[in-house]
Amino acid sequence: MSLFLCVDCGGSKTSAVISDVDGNVLGRALGGPSNFAYLTLSEFTAAVIETVSKALQTTTSPASAEPVPLPPVGATPFAAAWFGVSGVDSPSAVAQITPALSALLGIPAGPRLAVANDTHLLAAPVRLYPDVSHAIAVIAGTGSIAVSFRDHPGRALEELGRIGGWGWILGDEGGGFSVGRESIRLILLEHDKASVTGIPVQSTLVDKILERFGITDIMEVLPLVHANTDPASALLSIPREKRLSQLSPLVFKAAFDDGDALALRILRHTAGLLAEEIAVLLGDGSGRTVKADEAVISFGGSLVGIEAYRKFILDDLAQRGHTFRYVQFVEDAASTGATGLAAVGKAFVNEA
Repeated sequence: MSLFLCVDCGGSKTSAVISDVDGNVLGRALGGPSNFAYLTLSEFTAAVIETVSKALQTTTSPASAEPVPLPPVGATPFAAAWFGVSGVDSPSAVAQITPALSALLGIPAGPRLAVANDTHLLAAPVRLYPDVSHAIAVIAGTGSIAVSFRDHPGRALEELGRIGGWGWILGDEGGGFSVGRESIRLILLEHDKASVTGIPVQSTLVDKILERFGITDIMEVLPLVHANTDPASALLSIPREKRLSQLSPLVFKAAFDDGDALALRILRHTAGLLAEEIAVLLGDGSGRTVKADEAVISFGGSLVGIEAYRKFILDDLAQRGHTFRYVQFVEDAASTGATGLAAVGKAFVNEA
Protein backbone atom coordinates (compact mmCIF):
# COMPACT_ATOMS: atom_id res chain seq x y z
CA MET A 1 0.00 0.00 0.00
CA SER A 2 1.08 3.59 -0.60
CA LEU A 3 -0.24 5.54 2.37
CA PHE A 4 0.31 9.09 3.54
CA LEU A 5 0.39 9.69 7.29
CA CYS A 6 -0.04 12.94 9.17
CA VAL A 7 0.22 13.07 12.97
CA ASP A 8 -0.77 16.13 14.99
CA CYS A 9 0.95 15.86 18.38
CA GLY A 10 -0.54 18.18 21.00
CA GLY A 11 -0.73 18.81 24.70
CA SER A 12 -4.16 17.21 25.08
CA LYS A 13 -4.18 14.50 22.42
CA THR A 14 -2.46 12.89 19.46
CA SER A 15 -4.37 12.74 16.18
CA ALA A 16 -3.26 10.49 13.30
CA VAL A 17 -4.86 10.48 9.85
CA ILE A 18 -3.94 8.21 6.93
CA SER A 19 -4.85 8.94 3.30
CA ASP A 20 -4.31 7.22 -0.01
CA VAL A 21 -2.43 8.68 -2.96
CA ASP A 22 -5.54 10.57 -4.09
CA GLY A 23 -5.98 12.25 -0.73
CA ASN A 24 -8.92 10.11 0.39
CA VAL A 25 -8.89 9.59 4.16
CA LEU A 26 -8.73 5.86 4.89
CA GLY A 27 -8.15 5.77 8.62
CA ARG A 28 -7.81 7.92 11.70
CA ALA A 29 -7.32 7.58 15.44
CA LEU A 30 -6.86 9.61 18.60
CA GLY A 31 -4.37 8.96 21.40
CA GLY A 32 -3.06 10.56 24.54
CA PRO A 33 -0.97 13.74 24.94
CA SER A 34 2.29 13.99 23.00
CA ASN A 35 3.71 17.47 23.58
CA PHE A 36 7.41 16.69 23.34
CA ALA A 37 8.38 19.45 25.78
CA TYR A 38 6.69 17.56 28.61
CA LEU A 39 7.63 13.97 27.74
CA THR A 40 10.67 11.77 27.49
CA LEU A 41 11.50 10.38 24.07
CA SER A 42 10.16 6.96 25.08
CA GLU A 43 6.89 8.47 26.38
CA PHE A 44 6.49 10.51 23.20
CA THR A 45 7.19 7.46 21.03
CA ALA A 46 4.70 5.38 23.02
CA ALA A 47 1.94 7.93 22.36
CA VAL A 48 2.76 7.91 18.64
CA ILE A 49 2.84 4.10 18.46
CA GLU A 50 -0.54 3.83 20.17
CA THR A 51 -2.20 6.35 17.87
CA VAL A 52 -0.65 5.35 14.54
CA SER A 53 -1.25 1.65 15.26
CA LYS A 54 -4.93 2.35 15.85
CA ALA A 55 -5.12 4.47 12.70
CA LEU A 56 -3.53 1.66 10.68
CA GLN A 57 -6.02 -0.76 12.19
CA THR A 58 -8.94 1.29 10.89
CA THR A 59 -7.22 1.53 7.50
CA THR A 60 -6.22 -2.07 6.87
CA SER A 61 -8.37 -4.24 9.12
CA PRO A 62 -11.22 -2.30 10.73
CA ALA A 63 -12.89 -5.49 11.98
CA SER A 64 -9.76 -6.63 13.83
CA ALA A 65 -9.48 -6.11 17.56
CA GLU A 66 -5.70 -6.12 17.38
CA PRO A 67 -3.70 -2.96 16.58
CA VAL A 68 -1.29 -3.11 13.66
CA PRO A 69 2.25 -3.56 15.03
CA LEU A 70 4.93 -0.91 14.66
CA PRO A 71 7.62 -0.92 13.36
CA PRO A 72 5.97 -2.49 10.29
CA VAL A 73 6.54 -6.15 9.60
CA GLY A 74 8.13 -6.22 6.14
CA ALA A 75 7.89 -3.25 3.79
CA THR A 76 6.47 -0.05 5.21
CA PRO A 77 2.95 0.85 4.04
CA PHE A 78 3.83 4.55 4.15
CA ALA A 79 5.02 6.53 1.17
CA ALA A 80 5.55 9.61 3.33
CA ALA A 81 4.73 11.01 6.77
CA TRP A 82 4.34 14.48 8.25
CA PHE A 83 4.56 15.09 11.99
CA GLY A 84 3.46 18.38 13.52
CA VAL A 85 4.71 18.21 17.11
CA SER A 86 4.00 20.71 19.85
CA GLY A 87 7.14 21.26 21.91
CA VAL A 88 9.44 20.74 18.92
CA ASP A 89 10.86 24.23 18.64
CA SER A 90 14.47 23.80 17.62
CA PRO A 91 16.63 21.87 15.13
CA SER A 92 18.04 19.84 18.01
CA ALA A 93 14.54 18.69 19.03
CA VAL A 94 13.80 17.68 15.43
CA ALA A 95 17.11 15.81 15.29
CA GLN A 96 16.30 14.05 18.55
CA ILE A 97 12.95 12.58 17.54
CA THR A 98 13.49 12.01 13.80
CA PRO A 99 15.55 8.78 14.13
CA ALA A 100 12.93 7.29 16.46
CA LEU A 101 10.10 8.13 14.07
CA SER A 102 12.13 6.84 11.12
CA ALA A 103 12.65 3.49 12.83
CA LEU A 104 9.05 3.36 13.96
CA LEU A 105 7.56 3.86 10.48
CA GLY A 106 10.27 2.30 8.33
CA ILE A 107 10.77 5.59 6.49
CA PRO A 108 14.34 6.86 6.10
CA ALA A 109 15.13 10.32 7.42
CA GLY A 110 14.86 12.75 4.55
CA PRO A 111 12.18 14.29 2.33
CA ARG A 112 9.69 11.47 2.92
CA LEU A 113 9.64 12.16 6.67
CA ALA A 114 8.79 15.73 7.65
CA VAL A 115 9.05 16.72 11.32
CA ALA A 116 8.24 20.24 12.48
CA ASN A 117 6.29 22.24 15.04
CA ASP A 118 2.54 21.65 14.88
CA THR A 119 1.88 25.18 13.59
CA HIS A 120 3.28 24.09 10.21
CA LEU A 121 0.19 21.92 9.70
CA LEU A 122 -1.99 25.00 10.03
CA ALA A 123 -0.15 27.05 7.42
CA ALA A 124 -1.37 24.87 4.53
CA PRO A 125 -4.54 26.98 3.90
CA VAL A 126 -2.37 29.75 2.47
CA ARG A 127 -2.30 27.66 -0.71
CA LEU A 128 -6.09 27.81 -0.96
CA TYR A 129 -5.94 31.53 -1.76
CA PRO A 130 -3.99 32.46 -4.91
CA ASP A 131 -4.00 36.19 -4.07
CA VAL A 132 -2.05 35.84 -0.80
CA SER A 133 1.40 34.45 -0.12
CA HIS A 134 1.61 34.86 3.66
CA ALA A 135 -0.05 33.10 6.56
CA ILE A 136 -0.22 33.45 10.31
CA ALA A 137 -0.85 30.10 12.01
CA VAL A 138 -2.29 30.37 15.52
CA ILE A 139 -2.81 27.48 17.91
CA ALA A 140 -4.75 27.97 21.11
CA GLY A 141 -5.68 24.77 22.87
CA THR A 142 -4.02 23.65 26.08
CA GLY A 143 -1.20 26.06 25.18
CA SER A 144 -0.70 28.69 22.51
CA ILE A 145 1.72 29.75 19.79
CA ALA A 146 1.67 31.89 16.64
CA VAL A 147 3.98 31.51 13.63
CA SER A 148 4.22 33.48 10.38
CA PHE A 149 4.97 31.91 7.00
CA ARG A 150 5.70 32.90 3.41
CA ASP A 151 4.58 30.60 0.61
CA HIS A 152 6.95 29.84 -2.25
CA PRO A 153 5.07 27.95 -5.01
CA GLY A 154 6.51 24.52 -5.58
CA ARG A 155 8.65 24.71 -2.45
CA ALA A 156 8.19 24.26 1.27
CA LEU A 157 6.66 27.07 3.30
CA GLU A 158 9.23 29.45 4.75
CA GLU A 159 8.89 30.17 8.45
CA LEU A 160 9.37 33.89 9.05
CA GLY A 161 8.84 34.39 12.77
CA ARG A 162 7.23 32.92 15.86
CA ILE A 163 5.93 34.05 19.20
CA GLY A 164 4.93 31.99 22.23
CA GLY A 165 4.77 28.25 22.72
CA TRP A 166 6.90 28.53 25.85
CA GLY A 167 4.78 26.25 28.03
CA TRP A 168 2.54 26.95 30.99
CA ILE A 169 5.26 28.15 33.35
CA LEU A 170 6.55 30.83 30.97
CA GLY A 171 3.63 31.69 28.73
CA ASP A 172 0.85 30.06 26.69
CA GLU A 173 -1.18 33.28 26.75
CA GLY A 174 -4.73 32.80 25.54
CA GLY A 175 -4.61 29.00 25.86
CA GLY A 176 -6.41 26.74 28.30
CA PHE A 177 -3.93 27.18 31.13
CA SER A 178 -4.00 30.95 30.67
CA VAL A 179 -7.81 31.00 30.85
CA GLY A 180 -7.86 28.82 33.96
CA ARG A 181 -5.14 30.83 35.68
CA GLU A 182 -6.78 34.17 34.90
CA SER A 183 -10.16 32.89 36.12
CA ILE A 184 -8.74 32.08 39.55
CA ARG A 185 -6.73 35.31 39.65
CA LEU A 186 -9.68 37.51 38.77
CA ILE A 187 -12.06 35.72 41.13
CA LEU A 188 -9.55 36.12 43.96
CA LEU A 189 -9.07 39.79 43.05
CA GLU A 190 -12.83 40.41 43.13
CA HIS A 191 -13.03 38.56 46.45
CA ASP A 192 -10.31 40.79 47.89
CA LYS A 193 -12.06 43.91 46.62
CA ALA A 194 -15.24 42.71 48.30
CA SER A 195 -13.38 42.62 51.61
CA VAL A 196 -13.07 46.40 51.27
CA THR A 197 -16.33 47.35 49.54
CA GLY A 198 -18.57 44.81 51.24
CA ILE A 199 -20.13 44.01 47.87
CA PRO A 200 -19.97 40.23 47.25
CA VAL A 201 -19.10 38.80 43.87
CA GLN A 202 -22.15 37.60 41.93
CA SER A 203 -21.10 35.15 39.22
CA THR A 204 -22.18 31.77 37.94
CA LEU A 205 -18.51 31.12 37.18
CA VAL A 206 -17.62 31.41 40.87
CA ASP A 207 -20.27 28.82 41.67
CA LYS A 208 -18.87 26.49 39.00
CA ILE A 209 -15.30 26.89 40.29
CA LEU A 210 -16.34 26.22 43.89
CA GLU A 211 -18.20 23.09 42.80
CA ARG A 212 -15.27 21.92 40.67
CA PHE A 213 -12.89 22.08 43.63
CA GLY A 214 -15.45 20.87 46.18
CA ILE A 215 -15.13 23.96 48.39
CA THR A 216 -17.47 26.63 49.78
CA ASP A 217 -15.01 29.54 50.22
CA ILE A 218 -12.92 30.70 47.27
CA MET A 219 -9.89 31.21 49.52
CA GLU A 220 -9.84 27.45 50.02
CA VAL A 221 -8.72 27.13 46.41
CA LEU A 222 -5.17 28.32 47.17
CA PRO A 223 -3.80 25.13 48.77
CA LEU A 224 -5.58 23.04 46.12
CA VAL A 225 -3.93 24.99 43.31
CA HIS A 226 -0.45 24.99 44.84
CA ALA A 227 -0.33 21.49 46.34
CA ASN A 228 2.02 18.92 44.85
CA THR A 229 0.61 15.89 43.07
CA ASP A 230 -0.89 13.32 45.42
CA PRO A 231 -1.99 10.01 43.84
CA ALA A 232 -4.25 9.32 46.83
CA SER A 233 -6.45 12.34 46.06
CA ALA A 234 -8.84 12.46 43.10
CA LEU A 235 -8.20 16.18 42.65
CA LEU A 236 -4.52 16.38 43.61
CA SER A 237 -3.63 13.39 41.45
CA ILE A 238 -4.10 15.80 38.53
CA PRO A 239 -0.88 17.72 37.69
CA ARG A 240 -0.99 21.31 38.93
CA GLU A 241 -1.08 22.88 35.50
CA LYS A 242 -4.04 20.74 34.47
CA ARG A 243 -5.97 21.71 37.60
CA LEU A 244 -6.06 25.16 36.03
CA SER A 245 -6.25 24.35 32.31
CA GLN A 246 -9.23 22.05 32.92
CA LEU A 247 -11.17 25.04 34.26
CA SER A 248 -11.37 26.65 30.81
CA PRO A 249 -14.56 24.79 29.73
CA LEU A 250 -16.28 26.17 32.84
CA VAL A 251 -15.23 29.69 31.89
CA PHE A 252 -16.48 29.33 28.31
CA LYS A 253 -19.78 27.86 29.49
CA ALA A 254 -20.32 30.66 32.00
CA ALA A 255 -19.40 33.31 29.42
CA PHE A 256 -21.28 32.14 26.34
CA ASP A 257 -24.13 30.08 27.81
CA ASP A 258 -24.84 32.11 30.96
CA GLY A 259 -23.66 35.52 29.76
CA ASP A 260 -21.65 35.80 32.98
CA ALA A 261 -19.93 39.22 33.05
CA LEU A 262 -16.92 38.01 35.03
CA ALA A 263 -16.29 35.10 32.66
CA LEU A 264 -16.60 37.39 29.64
CA ARG A 265 -14.03 39.75 31.18
CA ILE A 266 -11.63 36.83 31.61
CA LEU A 267 -11.97 35.68 28.00
CA ARG A 268 -11.61 39.19 26.57
CA HIS A 269 -8.47 39.58 28.66
CA THR A 270 -6.89 36.28 27.62
CA ALA A 271 -7.88 36.85 23.98
CA GLY A 272 -6.12 40.22 24.23
CA LEU A 273 -2.98 38.58 25.57
CA LEU A 274 -2.89 36.26 22.56
CA ALA A 275 -3.69 39.10 20.13
CA GLU A 276 -0.80 41.09 21.59
CA GLU A 277 1.54 38.21 20.79
CA ILE A 278 0.17 37.74 17.27
CA ALA A 279 0.71 41.45 16.63
CA VAL A 280 4.46 40.94 17.09
CA LEU A 281 4.46 39.09 13.75
CA LEU A 282 2.54 41.84 11.93
CA GLY A 283 3.58 45.11 10.38
CA ASP A 284 3.86 46.86 7.02
CA GLY A 285 5.32 43.81 5.28
CA SER A 286 8.89 45.02 5.48
CA GLY A 287 11.61 42.71 6.74
CA ARG A 288 10.04 39.56 8.14
CA THR A 289 6.74 41.17 9.17
CA VAL A 290 3.42 40.27 7.54
CA LYS A 291 0.71 42.68 6.38
CA ALA A 292 -2.56 41.35 7.75
CA ASP A 293 -4.65 42.61 4.83
CA GLU A 294 -2.44 40.59 2.47
CA ALA A 295 -2.50 37.36 4.49
CA VAL A 296 -4.63 34.54 5.83
CA ILE A 297 -4.80 33.83 9.55
CA SER A 298 -5.34 30.15 10.20
CA PHE A 299 -6.54 29.01 13.62
CA GLY A 300 -6.32 25.58 15.22
CA GLY A 301 -7.00 24.24 18.70
CA SER A 302 -9.95 23.66 20.98
CA LEU A 303 -10.26 27.21 22.36
CA VAL A 304 -10.11 29.06 19.04
CA GLY A 305 -12.50 26.45 17.69
CA ILE A 306 -15.14 28.50 19.52
CA GLU A 307 -16.16 31.25 17.11
CA ALA A 308 -16.97 33.82 19.79
CA TYR A 309 -13.47 33.50 21.25
CA ARG A 310 -11.89 33.83 17.81
CA LYS A 311 -13.92 37.00 17.35
CA PHE A 312 -12.48 38.45 20.57
CA ILE A 313 -8.98 37.85 19.18
CA LEU A 314 -9.76 39.24 15.72
CA ASP A 315 -11.55 42.29 17.16
CA ASP A 316 -8.54 43.03 19.37
CA LEU A 317 -6.21 42.73 16.38
CA ALA A 318 -8.46 45.02 14.32
CA GLN A 319 -8.26 47.64 17.07
CA ARG A 320 -4.48 47.43 16.71
CA GLY A 321 -4.83 48.08 12.97
CA HIS A 322 -4.55 44.47 11.74
CA THR A 323 -7.49 43.11 9.71
CA PHE A 324 -6.79 39.90 7.79
CA ARG A 325 -7.89 39.31 4.23
CA TYR A 326 -8.91 35.75 5.05
CA VAL A 327 -9.70 33.91 8.26
CA GLN A 328 -9.62 30.12 8.39
CA PHE A 329 -10.29 27.65 11.17
CA VAL A 330 -8.71 24.23 10.64
CA GLU A 331 -10.87 21.79 12.55
CA ASP A 332 -8.79 18.73 11.74
CA ALA A 333 -5.15 19.64 11.13
CA ALA A 334 -4.08 16.00 10.78
CA SER A 335 -6.64 15.38 8.03
CA THR A 336 -5.68 18.57 6.21
CA GLY A 337 -2.03 17.58 6.51
CA ALA A 338 -2.56 14.03 5.22
CA THR A 339 -4.50 15.09 2.13
CA GLY A 340 -2.07 17.95 1.51
CA LEU A 341 0.89 15.60 1.83
CA ALA A 342 -0.67 13.25 -0.71
CA ALA A 343 -1.22 16.14 -3.12
CA VAL A 344 2.47 17.07 -3.17
CA GLY A 345 3.93 13.66 -2.41
CA LYS A 346 2.83 11.37 -5.24
CA ALA A 347 6.43 11.23 -6.35
CA PHE A 348 7.22 9.48 -3.08
CA VAL A 349 5.11 6.48 -4.10
CA ASN A 350 7.65 5.24 -6.60
CA GLU A 351 10.48 5.96 -4.18
CA ALA A 352 8.71 4.00 -1.44
